Amino acid sequence: MNFIPSLPTLLAFTAACLLLAATPGPDMTLSISRALRDGKAAGLAVLLGTNLGIAVHTMLVAFGVSALIVASPTAFLILKSGGAAYLAWLAFQAVRKGSKFVAKAETGAKGSVKSAFFNGIWVNLLNPKVIIFFMTFLPQFVTAHDPDVTGKLLFLGGWFMLVSLPVTIAIVLAAHKLANWLQENPKVLRGMDYTFAGVFSVFAAKILMTQAR
Repeated sequence: MNFIPSLPTLLAFTAACLLLAATPGPDMTLSISRALRDGKAAGLAVLLGTNLGIAVHTMLVAFGVSALIVASPTAFLILKSGGAAYLAWLAFQAVRKGSKFVAKAETGAKGSVKSAFFNGIWVNLLNPKVIIFFMTFLPQFVTAHDPDVTGKLLFLGGWFMLVSLPVTIAIVLAAHKLANWLQENPKVLRGMDYTFAGVFSVFAAKILMTQAR
């Protein structure tokens, strides 16, 4: 059990995780958007995808791969360009056919859930801010010379997902409950499509401006 941090460290990390889980970002925006348009299952599928992305980021940090990506200007440029392009595409999709998804939620449930899952994976993996965040966040709760540093980083990444999930699931369920009212108010729903498109566009611009150092 050497991979488990001390209780004070774990409590501090847990508090930080809860705060971060409630902080708006591309992952949360996407899960709310899909829950509103395609239903609860799609919103939860986004969470599954983003958490798979977090698991990958955790392993990359634990084994030092993230540091290599950030240290390579070419790799970092490709990553952030891809991430910004993907968010811009999501913004375009929200404007082009956002509210139309509601009418198709019943008939296209399987496709919606599957696409939401992959949307969640890619929006997380292609975000260089997440790489930098995990590189700077997780190591704060371990010491560099700890012989169990790799195990502790992996544990903290898993703990981050475990603690964050109840918060993010509650947000998706709340968005799903709001969807019924929005279906009766299509103008409001369309306004939210444009709002989500604007938010995704802002995140895309911020990713392009992200610096590795």
